[in-house]
Amino acid sequence: MSLATDAADKPTLYKRIRADIETRILTGEWPPGHRIPFEHELVARYGCSRMTVNKALSELAQADLIERRRRAGSFVRRPQHQSAVLKIADIRAEITALGRGYGYELIGRKLRAATAADRDRLGVKKAGKVVAISCRHSADKVPFAVEDRLIDLSSVPEAATADFAREPPGSWLLHHVPWTEAEHTISAIVADDRTADALAIAVGAPCLVIDRYTWRSARTITAVRLLYPGDSHRLVARFKGG
Repeated sequence: MSLATDAADKPTLYKRIRADIETRILTGEWPPGHRIPFEHELVARYGCSRMTVNKALSELAQADLIERRRRAGSFVRRPQHQSAVLKIADIRAEITALGRGYGYELIGRKLRAATAADRDRLGVKKAGKVVAISCRHSADKVPFAVEDRLIDLSSVPEAATADFAREPPGSWLLHHVPWTEAEHTISAIVADDRTADALAIAVGAPCLVIDRYTWRSARTITAVRLLYPGDSHRLVARFKGG
C-alpha cells in the first residue's frame, strides 16, 4: 500500500493538516486574502491523498476560516461587515476618509500575565499573557477617540513584538489577524478627570462608549473600549426589510 493511501486511512492526519493551517491563520502568519497552498502542494507536503487534503480544507471552509474559489484555489477569508454600526472600523481610515489629518499617540503598552480582571474581560478561563494598550487618535490635531485594548497572546502571539508605537493596534489587527465574530456594546458616560484630559473636553461632558469583543472560531482575539466626545461623534446604520 502506498504512503498516500496509508496516510489517507489515518483519521487523524486530516485533523493535523487542518490544525497546521488553522494555526497559521489564527497567529496571523497567513493574513486575510493569503492564498493557501494548492491541493497538490499539500498532498506532496504531507504525503497523503487528495481526499485527505480536501476533507481538511472543507472543514476549514465550514468554520469560515477560508474560502474556496473554483480554479483559483483557497484563501484566508476576509471578514464580512454587516452594517455601519456593526462593522469593525479602522479609525485611521475613518479619519482619513473624512479628509482630515490623522494623528496617533501610544499612551501606554504593557506585556503581562493576565489578571483575573483581564481574563474576565476577555472571557477566557486559562491563565496566559496579554498585551494591554492605551492610545489616542486625533483628527486635525484634535482628540478624536481614546482606546483601551487587551490582546490575548494565546490567540495572537505576534502582538507581543508588534510596534504599536508606530501602528495603531486596531489597524494592525485588521491587517494581520482574520476574525469571524464580533460584538459591540454601545453606551454613554460622563467624562471623569482622566477621560476629560485625554479627550480635551470638560469634566462631566458626555462621551460615547463602544465596547467591542472579537473572536476567531470561538477563540478570543481582543477586547477594546473606545471613548469618543459625545458632541462630535454619532453612529449611523441603515437596515433593509426581509
